[in-house]
Amino acid sequence: MARVTPLHRDDPDKEPLAGNVRVTKQDWLNVALDTLITDGIEQVKVLALADRMSVSRSSFYWYFKSRQDLLDALLDHWLATNTKAIITAAEKDARTVTEAVCNIFIGFVDPNQFSTTLDFAIRDWARRSGKVRRVIDTSDAQRLAAITQVFERFGYPSDESLIRAKVLYYMQIGYNDADLQEPMDARQSQVGHYIHAFTGQHASEAELTAFRAAIGAFAP
Repeated sequence: MARVTPLHRDDPDKEPLAGNVRVTKQDWLNVALDTLITDGIEQVKVLALADRMSVSRSSFYWYFKSRQDLLDALLDHWLATNTKAIITAAEKDARTVTEAVCNIFIGFVDPNQFSTTLDFAIRDWARRSGKVRRVIDTSDAQRLAAITQVFERFGYPSDESLIRAKVLYYMQIGYNDADLQEPMDARQSQVGHYIHAFTGQHASEAELTAFRAAIGAFAP
């Protein structure tokens, strides 16, 4: 019996493996995510994904009941990564509000936790789907609530906490959407000013140093 080579790739752009290949559920999801990001939701089709991996589409139905089942899995993945990343960052222990805001910034720029390109793709998808729009609205509300609680935790009044959270969150979403191609060094040099604008307080040099070290760990 010929040896079957498992195909489990985190990089769907690699050349398909030759010979008898068995794909996993994660392979289908990885390729679907990559297609969603690069080509849009209309191109996430079972036959196209199978062709990309050079496998029969019949294996798809071992893992998913339908294309809609796969699309639901893409949304679940986004919620379990991007949305969870921001909520987790906001809930992280911090001694000061300025440290807490640094944590939130890190949540947005850590590529191991939050994918900016996936966020773009999901939001673009929502323009074509009321269901996805409702999922995004719920996710945004959860993220915003977590950030609002940060300000409340450090003594800001409830109404002010919500407004500060909105300014911080929607600035970050818009900043990402603008795709400014700003060098990370330039962005880091302005972090102290951003924190002051969002909180009305100055971050300590120790907090800024720790933040820069954390961001530096994500550099290619």
